[in-house]
Amino acid sequence: MFSYFTSKIKKIIIGDAKSLNDPAIFKKLSLIAFLAWVGIGADGISSSCYGPDAAFRVLLSDPYLSIIVGIVVAFTIFTIAASYSQIVELFPTGGGGYIVASKLLSPTLGMISGSALLVDYVLTIAVSIVAGADALFSFLPHVYIGLKPLFIFSVIGILILLNLRGVKESVLSLLIIFLVFIFTHVFILCYIAAIHIAKFPVVSYNVYTQVHASIIRLGAIGTVFLIMSSYVMGAGTYTGIEAVSNSMPILREPQVDTAKHTLRYLAISLAFMALGLFIAYALYNVKPIAGQTLNAVLFNDATKSWGGIGNIFVPITLFSETAILFVAAQTGFIDGPRVLSYMAADNWFPRRFSILSDRLVMQNSILTMGIAAILVVILSNYSINFLIILYSINVFITFSLSQLGMVKHWWSVRDTEQTWRKKISVNGIGLFLTSLILIAVIIVKFHEGGWITLVITGSLIFLVTIVKKYYRATAAALSRLDDLVLSAINALKVEPDAEDIHKAKIHKFNPEEKTAIILVNGFTGLGLHTVYNVMKIFGGLYENFIFVQIGIVDAGNFKGVKAIKDLENYVKGELEAYTELMKWHGYNSEGFYSVGRDVVEEINKLVPKILNKYPDSTFFGGQLIFDTDSIFSKWLHNYTVFAIQRSLYNKGIPVVILPISPQMCALPNGKI
Repeated sequence: MFSYFTSKIKKIIIGDAKSLNDPAIFKKLSLIAFLAWVGIGADGISSSCYGPDAAFRVLLSDPYLSIIVGIVVAFTIFTIAASYSQIVELFPTGGGGYIVASKLLSPTLGMISGSALLVDYVLTIAVSIVAGADALFSFLPHVYIGLKPLFIFSVIGILILLNLRGVKESVLSLLIIFLVFIFTHVFILCYIAAIHIAKFPVVSYNVYTQVHASIIRLGAIGTVFLIMSSYVMGAGTYTGIEAVSNSMPILREPQVDTAKHTLRYLAISLAFMALGLFIAYALYNVKPIAGQTLNAVLFNDATKSWGGIGNIFVPITLFSETAILFVAAQTGFIDGPRVLSYMAADNWFPRRFSILSDRLVMQNSILTMGIAAILVVILSNYSINFLIILYSINVFITFSLSQLGMVKHWWSVRDTEQTWRKKISVNGIGLFLTSLILIAVIIVKFHEGGWITLVITGSLIFLVTIVKKYYRATAAALSRLDDLVLSAINALKVEPDAEDIHKAKIHKFNPEEKTAIILVNGFTGLGLHTVYNVMKIFGGLYENFIFVQIGIVDAGNFKGVKAIKDLENYVKGELEAYTELMKWHGYNSEGFYSVGRDVVEEINKLVPKILNKYPDSTFFGGQLIFDTDSIFSKWLHNYTVFAIQRSLYNKGIPVVILPISPQMCALPNGKI
C-alpha cells in the first residue's frame, strides 16, 4: 500500500514513465537549436549580467577603454565558439572537455578536465541562483532578507524536480523568462545605439584620446596591463560556451548541425550583449551605486526621458535578469550530470551515476548536482562575491586542455587534413586566449579565495583517483575469470568426441524437464563460472539451460535509435555464444533478452514468458565476492542480483545466488 501511494505521488510530481519502445522517443526528448540556445545557452547569455560589470569596474577612471575591452571580449567569444564548433565535428557523440582531453591528450588529463568541469557546473548552479536571489531581494524591503536562504533552497529544489521530469520539459517551462530577457536587453541596447549613432565619430575620438592620456599617465605597458586587468576580471563572460559540446546526445538530429547552430546563436547573442553593454557603460559614464548593479544604473539613466514607461520597463528588464540567472542554473543540471555519467562510464565515478530513471533522465546525477550546490551555497555563507571567485577558474582549466588537445590533433593529422592550418589556427588562438586568462585569473584571484577552488578540485581529483584504482583492482581480479571466455571459445572450435555426439543426438527437447535459468551480463568469465558451478554442484539435474540478459540503456548509449539497436544486437550475440556452448555440451539451450533501463523491471517482464515455456525452473545468478566488504565497495557495486532475488521471491520463484571470487577459477573436472 505504501509503495502504491509513493508511486502515485512520484507520478504526479515527476510524471509518467517514458517508454524506450516509442519510435519517436528521441525526437520527443531532443532539443532543436532554438531550445538548446534557451536551455544550454542561458548560462552564457546570463554572464552578461555580471561579466561586463566586473570588467568595467576596473576602468571607472578610463571608461572609453572599455570599448577596446568589449571588442576583445567579443573576439574571444567568437573564437571560443568557433573552436567548439570544430570540437563537435570531431566528437559528434558529445563529451566536451572531458572526452576531448581524454582522447587527444591522456585519460589522466581528461579526468582533471572533467573534475574541473563538474566543480564548475556545481558552481554554475550556486552562483546563478545566489546572484538571482540577491537581485530579487534588493527590490524587496529589508525585513524579508531572512527569507533568502529558504528562497535559494526552494529554487534549487524546484529545478531538481523540473529536471527529474525531463530536460525538454524543464527548458520549455523556462522559455518565457529567456525570451523576456532577450527582448528587453536587445531593445534597450539598440535604443541606446540609435540615439547615439550620430556621436560615434566623437566616441572614436574619445577612445583615442583616453588611450593617449592613459599612456602618458601609466606608460604603454601600464595601459596594456590596465586593459588586460579589465579583460581578465570579465572572464566570467565566457562561461557556458563549452556546454553545447557536452550536450550533444540531447540535441535534435543531425546533432552536429544543431550544435553548430546553437553555438552560432549563443556567440552572436552573447557578443552583442557584452559589446553593447561596454559601449553603453562608456556612453553614459556609468558609476557604481550601492545596492545596484551597473546594468541597473545604466538602464535607469537610459530611460529617464521615458516617463512612466521607463518605470515599468526597467523593473521588468531587471526582473528578467534575476530570472535568467535562475534559468542559467539549468545548464548545471543539464551538463553536470552528463559529464558525471561519462566519467562514471570510464570508472572514475560509481557506475550508478550513468543509470537512467523511468523518465529517461540521470536521476542520481541530478540529485547529486543539486545537493552539492546546496552545500556550496551554505559553505559560502550565501556570498555571491566569494562564489564568483571560486567560479572563475575551473572553466578555463577545461577550456585550455580542450584547445591543447585540438591543437595536438590537427598537428598530428597535418599530412591527411587539407584544412589543418586553418583549423589549428582557430584552436591555437583559443588555446592562447584561454591559457592567458587561466594564468591571469589564478594569479589575480588566488589570495582572494581562488586557492579554495584549486583545493576543492584537487580533492575531487584525489577522490576519483581512488575510485578508479578500486575499479582497476576489481578488473584485474576479474581478468582471471575472463580466462574462461578464451577457453570456452577455443572449445567451440574443437570437434566434440563420440560421446558428446551421441549425447547430443539421443537427447530430445523437453521443456517440462528441470531447467536452469542463468542470469548473465555478457559472455564473460563471471557468467561462465556461474554456468560451470551449476553443472558442478547439481551434476546432471538440469537438462535445459536458459540464459537471460538485459541490455541496459544508460546515459552512455542513450544516443539514438541506432545506438539502441546496436545494443540489442550485442546482447543477442552474447546470448548466442552461451547457447552454442551449451548445445556443444549436449544440452538444450535458449536465450531470452530485453532492452531497458532497469534490470529488475525487465526481468520481471520476461519471467512469465519464460516460466510459461519452462515451468520446472530455478533461477541462478553469480555474485562477485570480495575479501573485505565495506560501505565503499557497496557504493561502487550495484549488487543487482540481490535485487532480482528479492523481487522474484515475492512471486514465489526460487533464485539461487552462487558466490564467485577471482580465486575460484577452476573448471568442473578441471576442463570445459
